[in-house]
Amino acid sequence: MGGTEILNLFGFEVEEQPISIYPYSPVYRVKYGDQEVVVKRTQKKAASVISYTTMLKDKGINVVTPVKLQVDNPQKYNDTNYVVYPFIEGEKYSGKDNEIYEAGKMLGQIHSCSPVTNVYDLLAYDVYDFNEEEVEESTEAIIHHAHKAGLKIDPAINTKLMESVAIQQELCNANLPHVATPHDYKANNLIFTPAPYLIDPDNAAWIPKIFDLALALLLFHNEHEEAPDRVFTRGEWELFLSGYREHMDITDEEKNFWEMAKQHVFLDEVMWLMAEYEEDWQKLSQQKLFNSLIQMLLNSADYKLV
Repeated sequence: MGGTEILNLFGFEVEEQPISIYPYSPVYRVKYGDQEVVVKRTQKKAASVISYTTMLKDKGINVVTPVKLQVDNPQKYNDTNYVVYPFIEGEKYSGKDNEIYEAGKMLGQIHSCSPVTNVYDLLAYDVYDFNEEEVEESTEAIIHHAHKAGLKIDPAINTKLMESVAIQQELCNANLPHVATPHDYKANNLIFTPAPYLIDPDNAAWIPKIFDLALALLLFHNEHEEAPDRVFTRGEWELFLSGYREHMDITDEEKNFWEMAKQHVFLDEVMWLMAEYEEDWQKLSQQKLFNSLIQMLLNSADYKLV
């Protein structure tokens, strides 16, 4: 489906094919009267996401919710849902200490608003079925992509990822505290106004809380030109957590499973990213980020939940 058709769903009459403002999926910035809006794809459980984000907004969280239009918003075309959000003016993340602290604080606020059960019927996390063959194939792809980019990858990554396969059922059976969360909490989904404003809540899910924290630790700087081309330093991570803990506690049980959680989220969220997107290995900033992620996987003990 072309961009003009997507926009026409909502009554935006355009003749020329619009250009996406995001390189990885269709995101179109258009005028709606005097207002700037963004048209983008959302998940299949669009109604669940809207109910959840409306609750967050009602509780004072800066998060986009659908713009009121003369037609239904979101709209469905074939099996894909599209939604219109307001365009949020502000500054992009640049890795400043205050931005890191405020980002952690916002995630703590979001988690603190979560109900104790999945009352919003969000997608429930259930990815505990990785196997050794998948790891072997992905590791080979990662090493191949890195070699073409003139880099050498420590083969110990394979051993570490195999460990992650072995522990996934223990994590599944651990009955860890779950939260409703946007579950894609990273720098390129935040605009600073100057307080952080979440502009992409469309991956909202019901997930173990420490998995969401691990995702922020690993991929907060991914796909962001102004962000550092590495994971958080230990000091930055402690700063992020200090903001987070202003609103949300971390249990002893979660601290006990933290190392496993980091490995599992790497297996689930980072391994495929490195294996599937060969072109990213040709970008210097992504090369550095990937190398930083591998070093964290192999030496992650300094990044604690304290």
